[in-house]
Amino acid sequence: MSGDPRRALPKMDVVLAHPRIAEQMSSWGRPLMTEMTRRALEQARQGVAEGRALPSLDDIARTAARSVASLTAGRLRAVINATGVVLHTNLGRAPLCAAAREAVNTATGYSTVEFDLRTGGRGRRGATANALLRELTGAPGALAVNNAAAALFLALGVLARDREVLVSRGELVEIGGEFRVPAIMEAAGVKLVEVGSTNRTHLADYANAISERTALLMVVHPSNYRIEGFTAQPSLTDLVHLARKAGIPLLHDIGSGLLRGHMGDEPTLEESLAAGADLAVFSGDKLFGGPQAGLVVGRSDLVERLSRHPIARAVRIDKLTLAALEATLQTHLSGRLEELPVWRMLTLPLGDVRSRAERMVQALGEAASLGEGASVAGGGSLPGEGMPSVLVQIDPRPVTETAVMARLRAEDLPVIARAERGRVVVDLRTVFPDQDEILLRSLRRAIGH
Repeated sequence: MSGDPRRALPKMDVVLAHPRIAEQMSSWGRPLMTEMTRRALEQARQGVAEGRALPSLDDIARTAARSVASLTAGRLRAVINATGVVLHTNLGRAPLCAAAREAVNTATGYSTVEFDLRTGGRGRRGATANALLRELTGAPGALAVNNAAAALFLALGVLARDREVLVSRGELVEIGGEFRVPAIMEAAGVKLVEVGSTNRTHLADYANAISERTALLMVVHPSNYRIEGFTAQPSLTDLVHLARKAGIPLLHDIGSGLLRGHMGDEPTLEESLAAGADLAVFSGDKLFGGPQAGLVVGRSDLVERLSRHPIARAVRIDKLTLAALEATLQTHLSGRLEELPVWRMLTLPLGDVRSRAERMVQALGEAASLGEGASVAGGGSLPGEGMPSVLVQIDPRPVTETAVMARLRAEDLPVIARAERGRVVVDLRTVFPDQDEILLRSLRRAIGH
């Protein structure tokens, strides 16, 4: 053909009629597929003008289809968590219990998020969740917002804006995603006053730093790291007494949301309130086992100030999270902790993990073997603490462990595993038992069975 070779490119309607485009059009609609096809044709025209070969109709359709796939590659999808990290931040932390999932489904339609069925008038968002939270913790005041960082931001902005807040240098944590406590404090409009040193802070350090500009004394649990060795930190009770003597509130960020009991070095909400903390802040989606939320409990007058501030409107909880939180609170109040997936996984007997791992190794054959290892809580909880586990270890040869893990991620229900010493490792502690057969089939395909 003489003349401009770009004239040989197919027309728009011809590409749109291609089976590959027509198939995606049923899911994504004509406008989006038309735009992606236009871009693919423009890319082809530019390539031909630069001297590259004329692409075929199939090539152009493939380019348009891949553009749609790339656009949606990062969408939320369910996965099998075979990493052994219970509160895996990148996988959404705490899986919701059945009651919470059902509550979310109910709330997707019209729901009484701000409607009072008794009076027929407007209700207060979160009133039930706040009441349940007060009942569960025994605190006189309670408030739920959309995450723990927002709860901290709200408390600081309301109680200490344009004033000073004392924090130990050893507690200036980075909470993930490069968000740091000092940055949150700066954004809230408060002045950080560091006291003590990284490894040793004494009561006198706090006492000497208190001035007429001091608005709060803040204690932050370093939930994602641990300082060991030559260390010192005053007790929470002593800090509360100091704050009371100075006439300022004490804000305690306990982090992971362990209500009571003993789990590693995690502080509990029960201990915080018993020591006299004026406000305590914690996450809803860590050891509490619920949705992402920031939960504030403590003095009713302080909580009321927080709830009525304009910032509270900006960080308020949405109706789906609220529904999941109410159900999780009810599960805690009923004492049915075994219904929370996080607690089932954290307390799963080693023998149960071993028996499931043995069955999987037997089914996989020579490529698989048992190994001893450890699961971790993750998600900024129980730093340095591990739980003994039994691992399924898979020899990836003749390919690499990277290739096998890529195949697992490409499954219809993607599998997220980990690699150790040239092997693919699966920890069944974080795999729901009803996923074992699905996981087994995925592993067989990935290793070429």
